[in-house]
Amino acid sequence: MKKRDSGHRPKGSLAIFASATVALLAVGMIGCSDQGVHIPYVLWEPKNKTPSKDALSKEALASAAPYTPPVSSGSGPNTIDNVVASVDGTPITSEDVKNVGTKSGLGSSNAVDPSGAAIPDDPNAKLKMLITQQLMEQESQKYKDKVDDGDVDRMIASIEERNHITDQQLRDQLQTQGVSYATFRAKIRKQALAMAMFQKEVRDKAVVSDTEIEEFYKEHSDEFTITEEKYQLAQILIAVPAGATPDQVSAAQLKAKDVHKLAVKGENFADLARQYSDDDSKSKGGELGTFKPDELNDDIAAGIKKVKVGDVSDVIKTKYGFHIVKVEDHEVPGTIPLADVKSQIREKLQADKSKGDMQKWVDEDLVKEHYVETSN
Repeated sequence: MKKRDSGHRPKGSLAIFASATVALLAVGMIGCSDQGVHIPYVLWEPKNKTPSKDALSKEALASAAPYTPPVSSGSGPNTIDNVVASVDGTPITSEDVKNVGTKSGLGSSNAVDPSGAAIPDDPNAKLKMLITQQLMEQESQKYKDKVDDGDVDRMIASIEERNHITDQQLRDQLQTQGVSYATFRAKIRKQALAMAMFQKEVRDKAVVSDTEIEEFYKEHSDEFTITEEKYQLAQILIAVPAGATPDQVSAAQLKAKDVHKLAVKGENFADLARQYSDDDSKSKGGELGTFKPDELNDDIAAGIKKVKVGDVSDVIKTKYGFHIVKVEDHEVPGTIPLADVKSQIREKLQADKSKGDMQKWVDEDLVKEHYVETSN
């Protein structure tokens, strides 16, 4: 390529992913759907003493006395760990509240909740989080028959694809952070259960009309206008060393043709890149990033000019060797037709509605299905 021979997309930090995503998974009910819908913690004031299920309304909870941490004489084996609340008999202790946001609790002192907000310092707010977590975790158990090992496998594969890593790289990163793969799978299963619950109880009930979609499209026309042509590319490079002999060039070309046949037949492009590519991008499944046409090598630009999104080019020869390029996206200047983005707009509007509906569902319905008790 001319100006950016290997303009690779910045490598996704799995360390960040593990410290944020894995740590949050350790809490329980978190995560996003495929459309990026967060399942937030919903906070309320817990009812004190021994309430009935019907008494656990939003109004009753809001009038409860705040949680005050017990006075502790220090830490150590003799420190009293008081039970400060319970959900369906599952206790929440003062130590649990104290550890929210730490490695022994939420997983990181810099943790954030799934809605993106920082974990508060207020012990009462932390207790609310833990009660909400327990409520949602208990409720999600009703969806066990909706999630199987295949669903967990697909979610993990999606995580690996988004981070451009192999399964082994994921396992290695988890190991370096002291998280076993079995524990990770268990947390992913919890997330899948939460998503199944969220989908049934909230998301499927968030109806978005065609009129709402059309209004959003008109009001946000700038979001659907492309001003610059751009390509998102991935490649497999069969390199030819400087001063290569004719036989070496022929061997490289033959190898490139063989790999190209595999790609055209539908073999996973990222896997092929990891196995065969000589470019640094192989560790990321061949991902190169986004380019304007004038940033591309002339031969590459010509070779992908008529390639449709999702397809691969013919074998392209440059001074570096033989390239097989996949066009992952191609933005062409102009206005994107409503028909092309209608489903994405529907998903966004449905997600926005779901956020508010989620809190309403928890406050008005979920709390009535479970028994919450606090010690205050």
